[in-house]
Amino acid sequence: MRIGILGYGNLGRGVECAVKQNDDVELKAVFTRRNPADVKILTPGVNVYSVNDVEAHKDEIDVLIICGGSATDLPEMTPKYTKYFNVIDSFDTHANIPQHFANVDKAAKENGHIALISCGWDPGMFSLNRLYANAILPEGNDYTFWGKGVSQGHSDAIRRVEGVKDGKQYTIPVESALESVRNGENPELTTRQKHTRECFVVAEEGADLAKIEEEIKNMPNYFSDYDTTVHFITEEELKKNHSGIQHGGFVFRSGVTGWNKENKHVIEYSLKLDSNPEFTSSVLVAYARAINRLHSEGVNGCKTVFDIAPAYLSPLSGDEIRAHLL
Repeated sequence: MRIGILGYGNLGRGVECAVKQNDDVELKAVFTRRNPADVKILTPGVNVYSVNDVEAHKDEIDVLIICGGSATDLPEMTPKYTKYFNVIDSFDTHANIPQHFANVDKAAKENGHIALISCGWDPGMFSLNRLYANAILPEGNDYTFWGKGVSQGHSDAIRRVEGVKDGKQYTIPVESALESVRNGENPELTTRQKHTRECFVVAEEGADLAKIEEEIKNMPNYFSDYDTTVHFITEEELKKNHSGIQHGGFVFRSGVTGWNKENKHVIEYSLKLDSNPEFTSSVLVAYARAINRLHSEGVNGCKTVFDIAPAYLSPLSGDEIRAHLL
């Protein structure tokens, strides 16, 4: 499978590393909005091109992995490039997924391609676990906790605020809420009661700090529903203390069974990630394999992780999967 990477930031570099670990996958090209001469990649013999030249390579690439931000990049990029390629993205603005799906689905079907959106660990692996658990325990409650860790999407949203030079955002579960769910207490929790958000911001010289803080705290879909703390720090402090990109989280389904609902059950799925973008990239490459296979079977249109049978993710044959994993 020939992969193209569009965007060579943390996520793009993660995809490049994931390709190296999959023997049936080859990196064919990297596309960038920067000057290609300034972008140094790790894979020998692979060229870096301007994003303006992407269409010229449409016959050389089986799946284009789009490594842009959800705030402004992916809503434009994914429908645009699915005209030329099978594509996959990690769009993670949950509230806008239905509209993004509709836009991408239209473009994919019009051009005979397949696209997979909102792929990663949440949305993605966490989404699958929510669906499985809901199907198994129809009477119960769902709980999702993220962190403590760096959210790439929220950090990207911070950096797009006027006057912000750089920034990182940490999502932090409220420990008392987490323990209540784990104990099977089925608490009713508001968004604000489940997580706090902590932002570390490097402002441009002369920027209005009060305005930046107000804009971050009131940003819909990202910060407005949470208790958010904004710290203004120097660029040196950010590099020294906040250079890592760790993350993780928990998905719970707390439900009951029995004629009189006498038995309680808690399903818990958790992730502890040293590198958020590298794990997300590994999920993207596995699902790129899946949509490449589906496209070879004549499937087109937009898909999500819910639509993909697990066997399509694996490089192993059906016989090998049944023998070793079932």
